[in-house]
Amino acid sequence: MDFATWAIVVGVLLIVMALSGTVLGRLPLSTSMLYLAAGLAVSPFGLYLMSPDPRHHTVLLERLTEVVVLVSLFTAGLKLSSGLKDRRWLLPLRLAITSMVITVFAVAGVAYAFLGWPFGLCVLLGAILAPTDPVLASDVQVQHPGDRDKLRFALTGEGGLNDGTAFPFVLLGLGLMGLHEIGDFGWRWLLVDTLWAASAGPAVGGLLGLLIGRLVLYLRREHKEAVGLDDFLAMGLVALSYGMATVLQANAFLAVFAAGMALRHLEQSQTPHASSRKTAAVARANPDKSVAEAVAVDPQHAPAFMAQAVLGFNEQIERIGEVAVVITIGAMLWSVKWHSGAWWLVPLLLLVIRPVAVALGLLHSPSSTGQRWLIGWFGIRGVGSLYYLMYALNHGVPAKSADPLIALTLSVVVTSIVMHGISVTPMMAAYERAVQRRRK
Repeated sequence: MDFATWAIVVGVLLIVMALSGTVLGRLPLSTSMLYLAAGLAVSPFGLYLMSPDPRHHTVLLERLTEVVVLVSLFTAGLKLSSGLKDRRWLLPLRLAITSMVITVFAVAGVAYAFLGWPFGLCVLLGAILAPTDPVLASDVQVQHPGDRDKLRFALTGEGGLNDGTAFPFVLLGLGLMGLHEIGDFGWRWLLVDTLWAASAGPAVGGLLGLLIGRLVLYLRREHKEAVGLDDFLAMGLVALSYGMATVLQANAFLAVFAAGMALRHLEQSQTPHASSRKTAAVARANPDKSVAEAVAVDPQHAPAFMAQAVLGFNEQIERIGEVAVVITIGAMLWSVKWHSGAWWLVPLLLLVIRPVAVALGLLHSPSSTGQRWLIGWFGIRGVGSLYYLMYALNHGVPAKSADPLIALTLSVVVTSIVMHGISVTPMMAAYERAVQRRRK
């Protein structure tokens, strides 16, 4: 498929989505389902306009999915405006640590018992399938920084955190297969890949977010400089956080997530009145650039304007990345050598392992039974799992193990896109109605 044909396909799809966005919001369909169908349509199953093979394009797919996940993590961090002392953080932390670890080893145990794979490969499969996805879960995430809903906060925070907390288990699986250095008795994996990476990553990203945010606000307030190009600020902070964390062997995903959180925390701490956020929103929508520039350098409104501009740009890039990746997933399905284990592993993961892991992770937590049930169902798998799969393939997973890994991972991702896409609109609508009844 040449670039012109690709441009036509994507262009038509984006225009159709723009024209039908309000209609789709009322239907039991997600945008990801339509992108997946478009991918199937242009694959050898349909028009044969493109035929990507996950075994032959691993480097490109790893980089594409990594960039999309990084942008999504930064966006998730910008949405979560609560301070770390907020008790709602207990929910995503328990999901991203306790529930995620339970999921990894539950999947690994099932694969070891029923697939007969080596234990290292089983751990790798568990780590690939365990994290929920921050890219495809926008319909169940917080809608704005002031959203106080526990369910949306928990799912957004989990998606932001567990892509980082799953990575050490990917390395553990590779290490048990002899493809990554974990040290004698796993000392290097525990100290460097886990403890150091998980602590240094958020520290690096949080520090960079605060320093760069303060610098921009200082220049705007005091010198009327550094105005505009907030998109450069967003992508620059993502790239800098990722690069610094990688150089320091810290967790880059957690660093980027923390950078977004730090930027939002800075805005919240320096914007005492909600009216500033309304003023910033009105100024950004005004076609007169001079109005936006005046608000951007206003001492009171500058933090809100900066945060909203960065978030708005990131959300647009995130949507474009979702289009590219999900179309590619649909177009790759023709080449998959499907594994018989998918017929029982996929429902076992989504209907049993995920709900049980959530129930155990949130035991005695400040959440209702209904919220725990919905969190257990909305364990959406997507771009993050595809990234970890490509990362593993690029680090030497044998060809005989690569095919079943690809088949099982794509089976889970595609099933999640379809099942969660069908259920998200009616289930979240019912949840919102229940919340409104309780408030009344």
